[in-house]
Parts: sequence; C-alpha cells; structure tokens
Amino acid sequence: MINAKELHRILIIQTASLGDVILSTALAETLHAAFPDAKTDFLIKKGYESLFQGHPFINQVFTWDKTNHKYQRLWHIAMQMRKNRYSAVINVHRFASSGFITAFAGAPYSAGFHKNPLSAFFKYSVEHVITAQGDGKHETDRNHALIQPLTDLKTSKPGLYPTAADKQAVETYQQKPYITVSPASLWFTKQYPAEKWVDFLNLIPDDLQVFLLGSKADIALCKEISSQTHHKNLNILAGSLTFLQSAALMKGALMNYVNDSAPQHLASAVNAPVTVIFCSTVPEFGFGPLSDNAHIVQTTLSLPCRPCGLHGFKACPLGHFDCAHSIQTIQLLDTLPPWENQ
Repeated sequence: MINAKELHRILIIQTASLGDVILSTALAETLHAAFPDAKTDFLIKKGYESLFQGHPFINQVFTWDKTNHKYQRLWHIAMQMRKNRYSAVINVHRFASSGFITAFAGAPYSAGFHKNPLSAFFKYSVEHVITAQGDGKHETDRNHALIQPLTDLKTSKPGLYPTAADKQAVETYQQKPYITVSPASLWFTKQYPAEKWVDFLNLIPDDLQVFLLGSKADIALCKEISSQTHHKNLNILAGSLTFLQSAALMKGALMNYVNDSAPQHLASAVNAPVTVIFCSTVPEFGFGPLSDNAHIVQTTLSLPCRPCGLHGFKACPLGHFDCAHSIQTIQLLDTLPPWENQ
C-alpha cells in the first residue's frame, strides 16, 4: 500500500449520470477516512456541482461541459488536471475521454476499469462486471476495488451533506408527517407507471402529506399524477428544490418512494428511508439502495424477459411491461410505517 505521506491530493473522476456521481462519493468517504490530510477533488459533468456545495472534505469540484465545444473543453480540463500534480487519480468512468484525462494527469498512482479503452495507460486497473445473477457486489464495492492498493478499509456508503441553509429551506414542509414520491426516471422501463402511482396515492390517508419530487423535466408527469389522484394533501415540489434540499427533505420523511434511478442514491447518501421499485432492472445488478431502512419492491412473477437490459429502454421491448404492471400496490403500502401521533 502507498504511504499516507505520499498522498497529498487525490482526484476522483466520474463524468457520467447523476446517480453514478452520487455513488462515487463513497470513494471520497473511504479516502478521507484513510488519508484525512489529503485533499480530494472531483471531476464531474457540468450541472451536478451543487451536490458538493458545503461538502466538509471535498477540496475542489471541476466540471466538464459536454454541450458545446466538448473536446476543446476536454483538452483544457486535461491540462488543468496535469498542472494540479495529483498524487492519485481514481477514474470510475469507463469511457476514453476520462481515460485520456487520467493518463495525461501523470499521477504516480492512477486507477480505472479494464473497460476503459485507455486502461493500458493506468498504473492499476480492474475488471468491472455486472450480471443479472449478481455476485453480491454493489457498484460501490466495484468502485472500491480501484483503491485496494491504497487502503484496506471496507467499502463506505455514499455521502452528501445538506447545509444548514438547505435544511432551513425545507423546514416549512416538515411540520407534519410526510412521504416523498419521485415518480420519474430517464428510462421508461425503469419508471413505475403513472396510473400505478395514482393507485398507491389513492390509498394513502389524507392526513399524511405527500410531496412529489424531481427535476423541471418531471413536472408534467407530476401534474399528470396529481390530476388523477383524489389524495387531498399532495404538493408538487419537482423543479423547486436543489439536489441537497431534496436530500434534506427525504431525510426527514417517513418513507421515500423512488424508481431504480438517481433519487434512490440521493436517499442512500443521507441514509434516508427508501422504498425502491425495480421494474425492468433487477437489484442483482448491484445498484440497489444502501440506507439502513431500505426496501425493494419488484414483481413476484418469474418473467423470462426480465431483466431486459442494464439501463432500461424507451419502451417495453415486448409491448406488455408486465414487470411493472404486475407489481401490487399493497407491496408499496407494506413499507409505509405508522405515523399517528407523530
């Protein structure tokens, strides 16, 4: 293992999706525990930097704007990372762009996955294997294999830190017992159908507050659900809260209902109670919830077509979407704790 005195500044690279970035924070937790005097930086896709606002031990966050002049910006970022003279670069992204940055940084220790096309230029690389059968490894475990030569500490959970201002911003919503529902997903076959959410909400007593969470892109779906349910104590907060404000609200909820998507990882990162609905994907892929109070809901049928893919599809390949429609509403209700007299 590398001597702690040799590590003065560490870079973690994850320029993929929101959920992947949140999961990569588990590495920062472990590295900080092992090397508290080292400075840890992140390189992420532009748009997710607010996740780290006020983070107690993240030194600096760099962003890559992929929307305009993508490769010109990539070159500037690579030059900046090289100038920073990192002791270690940990790349959990599996594409050539991040591989170039990793190799070009010139760190004494660089690590990434074999799947990265430029992994031959890393000092250390490991396999990244996902199977539907599962091997007991969570994605955070697979990521931690990259720092095995640095520390023997066990895999940490992801960690995000809503500030006092974030917590204050949602206090007004926390005067009575409540649950949150994050009904959207980037993939149709990962998204519990709107009518199924309506069935669930119709059975929630009106004295329990419900907040619908998500991004601005999810407002239309939230409005569709709201217009169809007769639950009288429902508010749409999609598009109104930051990531950390949403996390702070989720932390205080009786339960948070989410799809197999970024909101489940947001809940895990603040150890909030969570119920995750798996439609076309399966927990065995290794992306399940990590909260102490976590529940998995999925079909009880043995469907030969499930899972149909790792990331989901824009439509059910067979047209029936049985993996979602066969889930019973009672399965969600069973994870709702009592709230009377709270």
